[in-house]
Amino acid sequence: MPSVERYLALATCVLALGGLTTACSSEQPEQKGPVGPVPQGLERFYGQALDWGECEPYATSNMARSSFGAEGLECARLTVPLDYAEPDGPEITLGLLRHQATGDNRIGSLVVNPGGPGASGMLNAASMAGPTADTEIGKRFDLVGFDPRGVGASDPAIECLTDTERDADRAHDVEYDGSSQGVRDTEREERRFAAKCAERTEHGEDMLAHLGTREVAQDMDVLRSALGDRKLSYVGYSYGTRIGYTYAERFPRNVRSLVLDGALDPEQDSVESLVSQGEGFGKSFQEFAAWCQERSGCPLTGDPTKAYQDLVRPLLDEPVDVGGRVLSYDDATTGTIQALYSERMWPQLKSGLIELSQGTGSTLMALADMYNERDSSGEYTNTQDAFVAIRCVDDPPVEDKAKIREAQRRYAEVAPFLDPGTRPSAARDACAFWPVDSTSEPHLPDVDGVPPALVVSTTNDPATPYQAGVQLAKALEGRLLTFEGNQHTVFLQGNQCVDGVGTRYLIDGTLPPEGKRCA
Repeated sequence: MPSVERYLALATCVLALGGLTTACSSEQPEQKGPVGPVPQGLERFYGQALDWGECEPYATSNMARSSFGAEGLECARLTVPLDYAEPDGPEITLGLLRHQATGDNRIGSLVVNPGGPGASGMLNAASMAGPTADTEIGKRFDLVGFDPRGVGASDPAIECLTDTERDADRAHDVEYDGSSQGVRDTEREERRFAAKCAERTEHGEDMLAHLGTREVAQDMDVLRSALGDRKLSYVGYSYGTRIGYTYAERFPRNVRSLVLDGALDPEQDSVESLVSQGEGFGKSFQEFAAWCQERSGCPLTGDPTKAYQDLVRPLLDEPVDVGGRVLSYDDATTGTIQALYSERMWPQLKSGLIELSQGTGSTLMALADMYNERDSSGEYTNTQDAFVAIRCVDDPPVEDKAKIREAQRRYAEVAPFLDPGTRPSAARDACAFWPVDSTSEPHLPDVDGVPPALVVSTTNDPATPYQAGVQLAKALEGRLLTFEGNQHTVFLQGNQCVDGVGTRYLIDGTLPPEGKRCA
């Protein structure tokens, strides 16, 4: 089974800044803040000017390099304190990307975050800018994405594994060995990973201690003010919903509107979240299998779960060579999970399973590379490192080995296609060896005074199950919009019904009627 951490589970001049490069403009920096309430001692952060310029120097991956040169994009850096309790101490910076409103009747900024944790908000905004430019959203709002602290172009970025080390980690399925020796080997690797994160990340343990959603919410309030917005308009996807409701709890009077799509249940601990997510992927696999069996060549004949297990379980002992790399069991299942995020990738998954039945694995490897954000040159983004680091500081670690084994057993029940057929492992993950304490724990947010949020939940969302959205809408005293589909998140992705409801809410605050559904 996957470990507990696995599946919980984008005239100018150039100057160097903390080892990264950033563009600067000959024009004066744009100063719009401070706007709204300013916490004592943070005035210079809330009132800072933003020096917008070219985006290409901010790119930290091939995908970003190909996206950041698009017309109309501009980037800047936001300076924030590493530790808000010591605003005169070390400072860090966040990468920002903006596409300005294309119409005259501008409302303000719309801040977006794609989730992860660890995904690039800059890349998210860049990908959304073109499709939304001529819509009401693009005409009325500046679209703004930010790389949260430690992520992507933000400086410093979390660094744990080298590209070579991550390739090697993916090639070996040690975490699926539930024997006493296998548990010791897995925990040794998890301990080493945690130590490397502290050793290789600038500011070390101090950075790791101030990496969580608690601080990201504070950063977002500084961003709100620097952008010149008295109140925040925000769209958060997946883990980005946690950023949204954490912000609402911390700064309830500073919220204008919140669209939270693909919600996390704020009360679930990491084990319950893992099992719920497993249930979501289990259902999505059955939907995929039914689709696949209706098409010629589908290798999932008879019982689709058994057919799938018969294809992937042999990889535990004999990985498949893929051009000098090997497709491990973990890569094959990770590639499958990547494809289950959206119906649009189902044909690719079908092709990958057909290839595996023929003894090859290039398509499943490509899907696993997509999940792990590895490009064709072998370069990884730091998303996976940041994912673990943020999760470890956000939630208490799971230390109870009996609870870990029980989680593996329950996961196998709700997502049997991902059952490797080995003895469940009681190995603790990296969070059990994390060098700093966690800073928050699951709880219902206190949202007194917050305007009603719009929560979007998809009936067959594999990663953030539908019921989590129901729970979050209730906790926030907001309104639930149900989308009937098979994908992870949907707003501003081309569904006219969902996009229309969300647009009206963001522009004039109109909530849909109770029970509103889109398909």
